[in-house]
Amino acid sequence: MAARFEVRHQPGKGYPFVLIATNGQVIATSEHYESYRACLGGIDSVKRNANAPIQDSSGGNQSP
Repeated sequence: MAARFEVRHQPGKGYPFVLIATNGQVIATSEHYESYRACLGGIDSVKRNANAPIQDSSGGNQSP
């Protein structure tokens, strides 16, 4: 199964989405959008910007 976005609806809170990996695990969760259309816009933004560089602010070990 391919990775997928799943739109959810939480009454009174809005429309968040999750990104689900090929193994079925949730790997990202969005903010709550006021409308379904805005949620789809958020998904589109993630798709367009997914190849963004990594900025490590953890201060941890930098070796692999």
